[in-house]
Amino acid sequence: MLLSATPPAGPRPAQETRLYEEATRHRGLTPPRTHPLASITWLGPAASNPALAYRVGGDPAHLAESRRWIEAAVRLPHWGKAHMPDHDLDAGWLLHHLALTYKWIGDDLPDGVRALLRYKLLLQGRRMYEYAVASEGSWWSSSYWQNHNWICYAGLATAGYVLGKQEWTERAKDNLATVLDLMPEDGSHAEGVVYWRYGVPFLAIHLDLLKEAEGIDWWDRGGFMSRTFRYRLHQTAPGFAFNVDHGDCHDRRSGHSAGLYYRLGAQYGIPEAQWMGDLASGELLWKEAAESGVRPGILPEAYLEYLWYDPSVQAARPTETRAFFPDLGLLAARTGWEDDATLVSFKASPGGGHRAWETAAKHRAERGWETLNQGHHHPDSGSFVLVSQGAFLAVDEGYSNRKRAAHHNLLLVDGQGYADEDRYHVYRDIPFERQARQRDVLVSPDCGWAHATAEIAAMYDPALGVRRLDRTLVFTPSGRLVLLDLAEADEAREWTFLLQTDRPAEPLPDGGRLIRAGEATARVRQFAPADGRTGCEVTEVVANPTSSTPELSLTRTLHTLRSTTTRSTEGLFLTAIDPATGPDASQVPCTQGQGVTFGTETVLLSPVARRIRTGGVSADAAAVLLTSDGAPYVVAATRLELDGTVLLDVPEPYTGRVG
Repeated sequence: MLLSATPPAGPRPAQETRLYEEATRHRGLTPPRTHPLASITWLGPAASNPALAYRVGGDPAHLAESRRWIEAAVRLPHWGKAHMPDHDLDAGWLLHHLALTYKWIGDDLPDGVRALLRYKLLLQGRRMYEYAVASEGSWWSSSYWQNHNWICYAGLATAGYVLGKQEWTERAKDNLATVLDLMPEDGSHAEGVVYWRYGVPFLAIHLDLLKEAEGIDWWDRGGFMSRTFRYRLHQTAPGFAFNVDHGDCHDRRSGHSAGLYYRLGAQYGIPEAQWMGDLASGELLWKEAAESGVRPGILPEAYLEYLWYDPSVQAARPTETRAFFPDLGLLAARTGWEDDATLVSFKASPGGGHRAWETAAKHRAERGWETLNQGHHHPDSGSFVLVSQGAFLAVDEGYSNRKRAAHHNLLLVDGQGYADEDRYHVYRDIPFERQARQRDVLVSPDCGWAHATAEIAAMYDPALGVRRLDRTLVFTPSGRLVLLDLAEADEAREWTFLLQTDRPAEPLPDGGRLIRAGEATARVRQFAPADGRTGCEVTEVVANPTSSTPELSLTRTLHTLRSTTTRSTEGLFLTAIDPATGPDASQVPCTQGQGVTFGTETVLLSPVARRIRTGGVSADAAAVLLTSDGAPYVVAATRLELDGTVLLDVPEPYTGRVG
């Protein structure tokens, strides 16, 4: 498709209109005569989109427009200025786009322009190739789980196929094979949604090139590509415009790639991907383009939308409301997809996810290579994001350069977050055993409940002697949250619960707090500890989200609700967050375990001892989840007796519906 500029058969009027609009968008701009301080990635699509428009419609004005930007790019002595000239993202983007431009309209360019473009592609491709060889085992050349790797190799591959440079395409192909074999099979991505939409399209580009140029079909190799749309889907906020911002996210608007949605929808027959592509390239397009902090952004993808859209794929609005991605330890649950629905996203995993963490350790031991560069993965295991009523209520900090657990909805021990944090790459050079993980996961689409327990004790400084720090999160069918945090240490410690919001949480008469975001609200009630100190403070997060512009500095202000225990070897927080209308949360009296009820929904928890004893309920289980009009659900249960009737008695722990 890409090399031949031949899309799937069928009409594509909306995509053609998008292409023509994008082909003319820069006509009022004067191309730079010297390299600007900022990134020049946008120069590539400024040439390729009008080149494709000329191929499609034949208007010589598009040919002239493409030529303007070709000449601007080829006269720059280097591609990239502030960060790794010729060897990183600027060069990767321009190699891809200008090689396609050469392929599409090279025969229609004046001889001198065509020759200069070919020479520049050969020069920049050689620089990129030589750097990839020389840096193998260190930076992006072998950072298999990182967007720089995918973009730079896709650019090298595009130029290699167009110019007939087999050594470039073979090296890029070998890397692609490794990437596909090592990416998580569940489709998740530790860099977060923004870098998913920035980097994963280049994996799709490379796969497209490989199939067209060599007849090799690797679309199903490894499983990541076939499942990654589902990951992106479940990191979409209700209403579809915004995204959950785990990992480095410049903002909550920079998550859509209509072109990639179309390609995944066509390749794997995913109606929801086709539907999301239509939405992203239609209703959401201009707001995303205007408000996104990522450049070049969504508009330059017009060429991909045109070439990857397959009109034969049926579109269908998403309906699935629960998902768990084990590699990243990511639980996502929602009450629906409407604008006012409620969503929680809760995660815990080693740096980069389980597969990357384990494989990178083998590379380090066996080859002496550092292949895991996860500077975009945050110290956020055990943290969660809550969206409801069209607003973000419990929030993440977005992009940060000095990453800290204190910027997330997490827990501190004696005021300290994760060991070796407060730097960009918090997972570099830390012990292999310093891993977080999820256990006791329940995600049943037919029940509305979701449950998981994050084990995060290993992430704290060993000198603190933290033996246990487990967070259990329960999402009820109506969208309420119950959190149970259990902590143990060798010595008495202060344990601090953090909740991040966009506005200060307001005190309520019953001792709870009200979170407010626009018209949206949620009530926070903490039943334990009874003697904790609670207050709200301002937390400022400073970041520069682009190495291409070193002087850029952005500050985001969080409002942090803090609850701190008295010093003790054990800590316990029992918290309810209720964005729904209805009865206030109340604590359930338990002789063993902990419980919260919202009237029609009751959550009983015992994630460690697994013994729950209360009025009417006797269970050997990590959790018992009850509604007033449905069957109970249990987590890791061997026995459940409800109102004197034994409903479950099994030798091995069972998770799911009872009865």
